[in-house]
Amino acid sequence: MSFGPLPLDEALGAILAHSIPLASGKLAKGRRLSAGDLERLRNGGVEQVIVRRLEAGDRTEDEAAALLAEAIHGPGLEQGPAATGRVNFYAVANGLFAADKAVVDRFNRVDPAMTLACLADRSDVRAGDLVATIKINPLAVSAASLDAATKVLEAGEAFSVRAYQPHAVHLIATELPSLKRSVMDKTARVLDARLQRSSSRLVSERRVPHHAEAVAEALSAALGKTDGETLELPPLVVIFGASAVCDAEDVIPKAIRLAGGTVERVGLPVDPGNLLVLGRIGEVPVIGAPGCARSPKDNGFDWVLNGILSGLPPSSDEMAGWGVGGLLMEIPSRPLPRLAVAGAGAETERPALGIVVLAAGRASRMGEGGSHKLLATFEGEALVRRVVRQAVKADCGPVFVVTGHRANEIALSLEGLDVELVNNPAYHTGMASSLRAGLLAAEAAGLPAIMVLLADMPGVATEDIQRLAETLRDAESPAIIRAVADGQRGNPVILPAHTFEVLKALEGDIGARAVIESADIPVIDVEIGAAARLDVDTPEAVIAAGGILKD
Repeated sequence: MSFGPLPLDEALGAILAHSIPLASGKLAKGRRLSAGDLERLRNGGVEQVIVRRLEAGDRTEDEAAALLAEAIHGPGLEQGPAATGRVNFYAVANGLFAADKAVVDRFNRVDPAMTLACLADRSDVRAGDLVATIKINPLAVSAASLDAATKVLEAGEAFSVRAYQPHAVHLIATELPSLKRSVMDKTARVLDARLQRSSSRLVSERRVPHHAEAVAEALSAALGKTDGETLELPPLVVIFGASAVCDAEDVIPKAIRLAGGTVERVGLPVDPGNLLVLGRIGEVPVIGAPGCARSPKDNGFDWVLNGILSGLPPSSDEMAGWGVGGLLMEIPSRPLPRLAVAGAGAETERPALGIVVLAAGRASRMGEGGSHKLLATFEGEALVRRVVRQAVKADCGPVFVVTGHRANEIALSLEGLDVELVNNPAYHTGMASSLRAGLLAAEAAGLPAIMVLLADMPGVATEDIQRLAETLRDAESPAIIRAVADGQRGNPVILPAHTFEVLKALEGDIGARAVIESADIPVIDVEIGAAARLDVDTPEAVIAAGGILKD
């Protein structure tokens, strides 16, 4: 290959290195110059062009990217078309992304012109997630470099997605007088929500005294279950202790041994998640969960659980290597409630509510295969980002965004905002499942109320959200706070903990209206004007509200 300026008489068939604007239209970078192109350049007063000339065996950027992509043979992947020298890879199912750093590094050392970037090893991914990309940086790749890089990819599995497999999960929880029953109830709900990603089922729950003998007996009973739910699925046992494990002879590891099992590891170099126990009884994995696993936020328990569900259970030696990258508590994309205080000895005020933004729906009224209303732009900003940004700016409490339909695009549009994304795999069943998903996330964070905010309401402003939150704080007793327009009910609405259990029982494509109307607590209406009733469910409504439709 050669690169540089050439007179037009020598540039036929060469690849244009830089776009050239002409009165007859732009010639784009990467274009193979034809005789007609050269004539247009002459007529435009151009005498020479900067080009890449190929030799036998050399490949253009798209050809090279496509050939390299064909050499990727890991399971669980779907690749996109080659375009602008890039091929993207996507997960075909919920699963664990596995990457071999040695293979990826060898590939990237062949030639800086060819790059492979992917997610971190053992990343939790959802179907449709972008997991890796091959990018050719220049306009073409030499035959020698392409051959060397292809051999690297063919010799090892650079990356793959190991789909999660359904398991029959048994929950054992120990009891102490100091542990509230409500905490144990929440633990079961949070675990059940975690299992949805793999279609696993929580098939039994047993609460026993915090003694090794009682836990061992519960383990034997769980593994002895042979009903229809457990026969078809591999079993897994999760133990939540009422008290944290502090020694390899403590209750949970001792119980695993008493039940005939082995303890593989006590302690994990991941924070949160240090106090995890991993054992095995026969072929059945047993996880002694750390206390942080009572929260849905990412922690060391997820790393171990995801490995087991994907068929890649981590070894003790592998877990010992998780320290680099194992400090999770300050990751901006997953902020935790225990944030740093303003100064030594200062205390942070506990949020009075969490804001749940519902952004998971299929927008069926937009038409079959039509534009997604939440990605329509208002003043240059995607609608969902506009709404979520207003919620974050209100600074009333943590913001949970429930996603489902086109979740990847929604998440991408929210990059940089301090929110927690809550995936709802059951979004197709209707609004109730999304409401429940957001509620569980807020409840697990210990929040006493939630504000439900619909992501398709472009008129709701930061000030409106703050007024609703202030009304909640001023209320003398538990109350539902509802936005209205000229006295007509609308959204957002604030729902206190008093309503949570009823909300969880909702099913189908219904929201909280029935709960509000039947509640035995006061409903306080707050006038915010027309914004309370302005949602955009159709293309016409988007345009009328000032939006511009996107694909």
